[in-house]
Amino acid sequence: MCELFGISSEENYNIGDYLKIFFSHSSAHPHGWGIACMEENAVQIEKEPVQASKSNYLKERLSVPVFIKNAFAHIRYATIGNVEYKNCHPYTAKTLNGRQWSLVHNGTIFDYRPLNPYVNIQNGDTDSERILLYIVDRMNQEERRLERPMDAQERFHLLDAIIVEMSKGNKLNLMIYDGELFYVHTNYAGSLYELDKGNRIFFATVPLDQQEWQPVTFTTLLAYREGRRIFCGTNHGNEYKDSEENMKFLYSIFSNL
Repeated sequence: MCELFGISSEENYNIGDYLKIFFSHSSAHPHGWGIACMEENAVQIEKEPVQASKSNYLKERLSVPVFIKNAFAHIRYATIGNVEYKNCHPYTAKTLNGRQWSLVHNGTIFDYRPLNPYVNIQNGDTDSERILLYIVDRMNQEERRLERPMDAQERFHLLDAIIVEMSKGNKLNLMIYDGELFYVHTNYAGSLYELDKGNRIFFATVPLDQQEWQPVTFTTLLAYREGRRIFCGTNHGNEYKDSEENMKFLYSIFSNL
């Protein structure tokens, strides 16, 4: 299972210490690391298909403070997609109106047919990249229908509808940023926590210190702006639980990496 880290903050905050703790978990997630630093519609992504704790580049990167309002970090345990740069998170893509969407994912899509066409157009091999491409296409389709850009609430409602459908039978721990809203979703119990500090909020697969981390609201898409929750979506109830069939599926794929 991959691990995720994220922050949404009202003001720039130095996340360097949290990143060091987070990336120290990489011995169990050795197939790549990535960071996305996001400021409105600008996104800077750094990633490598190597174990984070063995990366000289990452060591140098974290030798100086990392001040940012919105960020993702990811360490990868490969299930779908070979150990290559193109399969490392985060992913980013633009809608036709120029809005930059970025995504990190911890999970697996076992069956969601609308993603199938993206196998032929994505850069890498992961289902995570297909999720982002599909979301961007759905946003484009809706804005063409409306003949105008969507506002924040409209984007949230469309993404909520997408997540409700996609979460059926699939493991879908996600963090997404669209230049304004920071979205979070989990449907796998005990696999995503939050630390709410009022004007900033942190998310992580496992708590990163001794403060009062709490489980993220379950099976519900959430959206934050500058560290504060502004939208809460549908409680769809599509909890993902490991099954023998799904474990066999993952093993068959992993054995071919």
